[in-house]
Order: sequence, then structure tokens, then C-alpha cells
Amino acid sequence: MSDAQSLQQIEVIEEVDAVVVTDTRAVPAQRTAGQLAASPAALATTSFVAGIATAAIIAHRRANRGSRRLAKRTGRARGLDITASRSFLVDVHLLNRD
Repeated sequence: MSDAQSLQQIEVIEEVDAVVVTDTRAVPAQRTAGQLAASPAALATTSFVAGIATAAIIAHRRANRGSRRLAKRTGRARGLDITASRSFLVDVHLLNRD
């Protein structure tokens, strides 16, 4: 390829039809680092609170189910009046004194 041919290829000019834009809008202002971090922080906080609420609801339902079972077992459903109830966990250790 000679220099004359390469110059002809380079000198090809591309014409572009331009469109005049008459509608102007303001460019949105840049957000600060605090504003950028607010959305993920709010999402994390909301998720944490929802998890705590779910755990509390499940614990409450399980506690109610257990108390109903205890009431049936202790006789409250049959009309017996129980004034107090105590349970003790006993751990016995045997020591070797040889």
C-alpha cells in the first residue's frame, strides 16, 4: 500500500445529521457518601428488625403451645387447683476415694 492510498482512506469524512435539543433539564446533583450509604443501611436495619419480630412471634407461639400441654398434663383442664409447682434438676457425682 502506498502513501497516497493510505491518505485517501484516512481523508474519508463521515457526515452526521445533528439534532438540536431544545428541552433542557437540570443535571441531578451528585449524592454525598452519606446519602449513598443510607439505602443499604436502611435495608439492613429493616431486615434485622423483621428477623427479630419473626423470632419473637415463633417463640411466643411455641410458649403458648407448651403452656397448653402443661395445663392438660397438670390437671388444670380438669379443674384441680394447683397452688405451686417446682422442679429440680439433680446431678449426682460419685467420688472415688481410693
